[in-house]
Amino acid sequence: MTAPAPETTAQAGKKAKAARKFDWGHEIRQWAVLILAVLGIHSFLAKPFFIPSESMVPTLLVGDRLIVSKFPYGFSYLSPSIPILPPIEGRLFGRWPDRGDIIVVKSPSDGKDWIKRVIGLPGDTVQMIDGELWLNGERVPRQRETDVELDVSPNTDCMSQFRGYGADGQPVCRLPAFRETLPGGRTYLTIDMGETYLDNTPPMVVPQNGLFLLGDNRDNSSDSRVPPERSGLGIVPFENIVGRAEFTTFSLDGSTTLNPATWVGSMRGDRAFLSLRD
Repeated sequence: MTAPAPETTAQAGKKAKAARKFDWGHEIRQWAVLILAVLGIHSFLAKPFFIPSESMVPTLLVGDRLIVSKFPYGFSYLSPSIPILPPIEGRLFGRWPDRGDIIVVKSPSDGKDWIKRVIGLPGDTVQMIDGELWLNGERVPRQRETDVELDVSPNTDCMSQFRGYGADGQPVCRLPAFRETLPGGRTYLTIDMGETYLDNTPPMVVPQNGLFLLGDNRDNSSDSRVPPERSGLGIVPFENIVGRAEFTTFSLDGSTTLNPATWVGSMRGDRAFLSLRD
């Protein structure tokens, strides 16, 4: 009986190619699982956030990147990354923020994510008098601190009266800083550059389903002092909470160009992994 002829290299190659035949169904399933996993993390665990404005200076600067956890206050119809749910009152596993928490909310004025500090909880009365914060009829302690000094960059500019030069001869922005201390001991720096229309407000009682939020840069923040019809936040509904700011990851000063040589130089190394829950 004649033995079968040995398999040629060409024949082996054809068999291997047939075995590796592309399976579109398998690839689509893999991508679907990956996308669902990313959306799940983004919707229910944590998401990255970028600081686009100066409303939270000096705590947060334009160009800071940070992580926002989605679960500390529970979940609402706005929690999914893709808006698929109809408006529903309340939150699943809901918990109110603490005064002083830095949170991200869906703005009632434009539907975008805004970041501010929690000042007033349901039942609180909040008022600004001559630039000072009053809570439930009592002045929140405020102490003058050394000016905050920020390097001038494309992401950090300031008016001429606050410009100066640092010890290294580079231009800096020196901003008047005040330390506020909320009931319970939470303390943080705020910026007060002078008298503005936001320095005096009528008493505002926070409703049972709302939050009163302020930016740390008190003269440059469209927060709960400004109603949504004037492009501010107004009182923010409980359902509009997106999550809690946890820590920065990295920060760019705005000098980055398409030239890779500028990428390292634009990094603010001292702003990486700063806790936002102190």
